[in-house]
Amino acid sequence: MNRTIATPAKSRAPRKAPKRRKTNRGKNPVRRPKKIAQNPALAGVRPPPPGQRKRGENGYLAYLLRQAQAATRLTLERALADLGVTPPQFAVLTMLKADPGLSGADLARVALLTPQTVGVIIRNLEREGAIRKKPHPVHGRVLQWTLTRRGETLLGKCRARGKAVERRLQAGLAPKAQATIRRWLSKIAAELQQGG
Repeated sequence: MNRTIATPAKSRAPRKAPKRRKTNRGKNPVRRPKKIAQNPALAGVRPPPPGQRKRGENGYLAYLLRQAQAATRLTLERALADLGVTPPQFAVLTMLKADPGLSGADLARVALLTPQTVGVIIRNLEREGAIRKKPHPVHGRVLQWTLTRRGETLLGKCRARGKAVERRLQAGLAPKAQATIRRWLSKIAAELQQGG
């Protein structure tokens, strides 16, 4: 006769709740000063403003070009804000005015944007009624984009703001100096793109 012996079930001790940390909710928290603040020599380190040290005439050309482009874009962004237009949208509208019928891929190349970004811009501008599409006469899958009357009006408003930014860029430059800078910037873009 087989007898099964019942073994007592293991007793489990009740788990202790994790200890909660005291917080200063509702009170002014006391913050410990960081080590950097304790050293006055380190606490005062700040980058130089644009135009000074490596951010000025002693800086690398590539960095100075990027710095100037970032400042220009921010200024243009602020100028266009109340129109609800971004600088990349302004670039796309400008390129379509100059060359109607560009495809999305062509717009991405000339506006210096990614195809994905241009895709979003095109959808938004089309939804706003600023541009319209038509199929390419030879390549049926390619769409060509053109400005509508609404797009022309919007571009006109953007151009007025853009011209104000251009005047700030040209301030203090003689026409000959402007021509030299334009030639130099165009040459850089053409030569570096060819070199890969």
